[in-house]
Order: sequence, then structure tokens, then C-alpha cells
Amino acid sequence: MNAFAEKLVIDRLTPAQFTQVLETLHMLGSAGAGIELSSLSTDVLVDVVRRASREQLKAIASHPELRSVFLDEIFRRMSEHFSPARARHVDFVVSWRFSEGSGEDGYDRFQTVIEDGVCVSSADLSRTPDTTITLSVDDFIRMATGNAAVAAMFVTGRVKVKGEYAPAVRFSSYFDIPKPTGP
Repeated sequence: MNAFAEKLVIDRLTPAQFTQVLETLHMLGSAGAGIELSSLSTDVLVDVVRRASREQLKAIASHPELRSVFLDEIFRRMSEHFSPARARHVDFVVSWRFSEGSGEDGYDRFQTVIEDGVCVSSADLSRTPDTTITLSVDDFIRMATGNAAVAAMFVTGRVKVKGEYAPAVRFSSYFDIPKPTGP
């Protein structure tokens, strides 16, 4: 386990304290202090999410600034963890809709395009999606960091799919996501 996650006793923090720590990290990064969420390794973020409670992750999802920071950071890292070899001959567009957002119809929206061995994600919604996936931000954070049983989320209806179902089910297999460590 990394030193940052070890020193941060996440499971003892209230949701408000947890968001305050993350808010402080974000604020330090914005001020140019050299400490920011985007500079944390993916391993550290995966471990922070693993150790966070559902209530703490829901607090991130309901925090207007941290919600946006986490979504932007996860989508930014997608191309870094994309495995072109696993996605050979795969071309599709996934639109993401996150409930309780500030966008159109109460959703925050992103789009991921996998095409010609490249993965690009952004808030640009100019492509026609093959699949639209709707879920909560806290479930997405857990899913994107390998801290959730994706199949169970589909079966229980926590993840809703409109359009082609197969790309949604296979989506996470196209990425090398660090495995959560510890209990």
C-alpha cells in the first residue's frame, strides 16, 4: 500500500471530513502548491476509493466541485490505462449519463470513443452513441477503479444500458485498472 493512503485513515473520517481532505488537496493543486489529485498515481486513487465508505463516495458525488474533479480525472486517465491489444477490431461510442448532475435533464454527460486502437473520453457529445450507460457517480467511481462487481451492478439495475448491451458489459475488459490492495 502506498504511503499517502496508509497515512490517511479514511475509514475513520466522516463523509464531511473525507470531502474536506479531498477539497484541500484540490485547493492546494489549484493554488500551484504541487499537491493535487491529478498528481496522485492511479494506484493511490484506487486504494483511496477501496478504503472509502459508500457514504464517503456519495459525499464526493454530491459535492459540486469534487464530483466534477473526480469525473474529469477518471475520464482523463482512461486513455492512459486503455489496452489496445484487448480492443483489437473494436470500434464503438459509449455515452455516459450520471444521475443528479447539473447538465441537461439533471445528468452530467461524457462520451468515450474506442476506435482504431485509441480511446478518447471527453464531455464532447458530438458522436452518435452505440450504447448509453446511466449510473450514479459514486457507483461509477467504484466501478472505474475496480472496486465494484460490475456484473452485479448490471444485474441489480444500478447500471442501466440503452442501445447495444455487449459493449457496456465488455467495456472494463479493455483497460488495465490497478487492482485494489488490502482487505
